[in-house]
Amino acid sequence: MITTNLLVLISLAFAWSMGAQYTGACMGMPYATGSIGRTSALRLMAVATLIGAAAFSHEVLTHVGHGILKGGLGTVPAIIVIGTAFALTTLFTRHRIPTSTIQILVFAMVGAGLALRLGVYWAAILHLALLWVLAPFIACGCGFLFTRLLDRIPALAAHRHTPIIGRALVGAGAIASLTMGANDVSNATAVFLSAHITGVRAAGIIGGIGLAAGVLTWGRPLLERVAFDVVKLDATMATAAQSVQALVVLGAVAFGDFTSMNQALIGAMAGAGLARGRQTIDGRVLRGIGRGWIIGPGAGFVLSYAAAALFRTTMHP
Repeated sequence: MITTNLLVLISLAFAWSMGAQYTGACMGMPYATGSIGRTSALRLMAVATLIGAAAFSHEVLTHVGHGILKGGLGTVPAIIVIGTAFALTTLFTRHRIPTSTIQILVFAMVGAGLALRLGVYWAAILHLALLWVLAPFIACGCGFLFTRLLDRIPALAAHRHTPIIGRALVGAGAIASLTMGANDVSNATAVFLSAHITGVRAAGIIGGIGLAAGVLTWGRPLLERVAFDVVKLDATMATAAQSVQALVVLGAVAFGDFTSMNQALIGAMAGAGLARGRQTIDGRVLRGIGRGWIIGPGAGFVLSYAAAALFRTTMHP
């Protein structure tokens, strides 16, 4: 009972950390362009995220909970996985570095599974790795095309700096927030399924509450980082980038898959920037974010493997 309560507590803390981590990915564009104020952006995102987690996350939760490892994790190994992912995500958030939380979690699960001699669905890992590689490039291409398309619509071009495009951008941010809830709640609470603690619906609601709390209490730093430091955006570019991000991730969620909100957005922003000229992209910041995407999953695997191996040795000397 103590270990179960500890797992729930850590999972809620992890969801809280993720809620903060993804504020920039979901509402950074509307906020950066002045389409919505900071407080309103965070409140809108919190509500949309909770709805997405509670109502639309079931397929992804099932995929992560039962489709990565053969055989369920016990409660203590689940604590190791979530604790590792939570610690790394919090570290990245503290240093205002967007990273891929889902990749950290999956590689932490694989590390723990190998240490505990559980089977791994390698075909599923390969499928996810391919999706993770392709998604930013697909988003980049779509961001480029969407920006060029919006530029060719006279009505939008004429109202680029008016509330018309601003409202569209806020709507795209709200959809992205809902998508984040559906896509990323599994990072925190899918282990509830593999540890046989709750069902899918309860896991979605519990995780959604944690995500929303993170948005409201610690969301400000990342809200500003993504939009202001990566690319110089006008409202049309921002609308294209935010819309593409939501479409790419929603497309994955529709098939029970999951991908990185940040990677989809950075790819879409890069494509929108290319539509305006390469000088709009801050390559130094992009390279730093890229290093975070590589280091995060690797660190998740190593730390989780080491902790799980120590646990196995302790239990079965």
